[in-house]
Amino acid sequence: MTQPNMPNDMQELIRQAAEVQAQLQKAQEELLNTTVEGTSGGGLVSVTMTGGAEIRDLIIKPEAVDPEDVETLQDLILAAYRDAHNKAGQLAQEKIGPLANPGAGASQQAPGEIPFGGII
Repeated sequence: MTQPNMPNDMQELIRQAAEVQAQLQKAQEELLNTTVEGTSGGGLVSVTMTGGAEIRDLIIKPEAVDPEDVETLQDLILAAYRDAHNKAGQLAQEKIGPLANPGAGASQQAPGEIPFGGII
């Protein structure tokens, strides 16, 4: 794949870019296949989602359900979702962040924010 008149430095740069791309693709696949769990209310509600923020499961314990207080249940579901989403964001930052921004610190991204807007 040697191009005529292409400096060796350029060939090395292309090789390194291809290597980083392969690592990024592998990290994205791992992220999508990993699940995290968020909970609220001391475990009354739990949400399981992938590292790509796809909800896989929602569990609501019977004691969390009070027909007279639906708002509390709604708050518990939202809190569990946010907890899982933050964990998915942290996981994405660990797996993809260093590859997407080599040399950049974690301060480049808000905690719990999924790289690429969650689109992987």
